[in-house]
Amino acid sequence: MLSGTSVAALGHATEWFDIIPSAYSHRPCYLKGEEPNGGSGILPAFIVRRPFLGAVITSMPFLDIGGPCGGSPSVSASLLDRLVQEAREQSANLVELRCTARIPLSITPMTHKVNLLLPLPNSPEAMWKRLSAKVRNQVRKAERSGLSVRAGGSELLEEFYSVFSINMRDLGSPVHSRDFFSLILDRFSGDARILVVQKDGITLGGLVSLTFKDTMYVPWAASLRRYAHFCPNMLLYWGIIERSIKEGSSRFDFGRSTRGSGTYHFKRQWGAEEVQLYWYSVPIKGRSVAKVSAKESRWALLSQIWRRLPVSVSVMLGPRIRRYLTQ
Repeated sequence: MLSGTSVAALGHATEWFDIIPSAYSHRPCYLKGEEPNGGSGILPAFIVRRPFLGAVITSMPFLDIGGPCGGSPSVSASLLDRLVQEAREQSANLVELRCTARIPLSITPMTHKVNLLLPLPNSPEAMWKRLSAKVRNQVRKAERSGLSVRAGGSELLEEFYSVFSINMRDLGSPVHSRDFFSLILDRFSGDARILVVQKDGITLGGLVSLTFKDTMYVPWAASLRRYAHFCPNMLLYWGIIERSIKEGSSRFDFGRSTRGSGTYHFKRQWGAEEVQLYWYSVPIKGRSVAKVSAKESRWALLSQIWRRLPVSVSVMLGPRIRRYLTQ
């Protein structure tokens, strides 16, 4: 069944209208449709002009969810038609849409990714009781090992970024720029924070969290692999879940994962529930979309090369490439 509309999510926050152009110079393409009864729908997107590969219009780049939000299926259909028209006018090769509902397109979406969403109780104590003995024991192990959590803002950016950049290099993926995160902390202001987990003054892991409506999101998190035996991720996530509850959030969004992957199982162990994602790739002017298997093969080779780079080099080169990778 085609509902035509995604529920408002972090990708629909107006702050991205300024953050993404300021960080990466991508031009926004925000569309709004109105109904006679006063209802309205929006469709946020950005034009990403990639060297040698041509332009792509994405809703939303760097985030899990975009697509049309609000309004009726007919308004969503009108917004989608207008976005495709804009793509033709901009000579774009592709329109990418990331939604939590099927939308009125004849294109078959990719459905191998899901969001993991945790409904939150009214108190941290109630949440703690929900957790399995294994999860509770791992959190306690981190505490017994002398790990502690610090929460803050831009003053913790360097600590977070140092861990995040190492982790992204090890994963074979170009890292976002420091400025991207600095802009997020500034534009989201009181709704953004950084948490880091430390031992003896050494930062072992960190995350960036953002609150939008009734949901706490963690789009970016990382920890150093050599300290995995201390379970820093477990204490870090318990720290942010506990804070989410205390601040009145009713849901905690772990972000997207491929079903069955290691990160998927990490998030599921907290009690998170699947929210199906529908990712559409709409070719423009009859251009064919490259097969997923071919893309994955090329990316696997590039990732192997990237893992061998010194961290300093990956930090220097990463943002110049990352700006064009919309996922």
